[in-house]
Amino acid sequence: MTSVTQFESRLKVMQSALNNKLDSIKENVTKAANADWNEQAQERENDEVLDALGNEIRRELNLVNGALHRIHIGEYEFCDDCGKNINPSRLEILPYTQYCIDCASKRD
Repeated sequence: MTSVTQFESRLKVMQSALNNKLDSIKENVTKAANADWNEQAQERENDEVLDALGNEIRRELNLVNGALHRIHIGEYEFCDDCGKNINPSRLEILPYTQYCIDCASKRD
């Protein structure tokens, strides 16, 4: 069984990796328009893909940050909806989950 401290370490590694990915995306977004129209169109398309990827990474980062906050206030292992314990095997798979399996199923 994984302890809360081990989950916290895992979440911090995830947080760092996600921040690095965001930094990489920011560096790759086109900063100056190219004179060639075809290249501009391709750059805009690439930027849209990078923007969508960045949004997904930010969403996951928010979940990770939320889990770290719940650890610090002592509510990490409890479901945000019903207050029951979240199964440790669920936390192993989704360390940033905030819902037990029953409440998560109701949300889907």
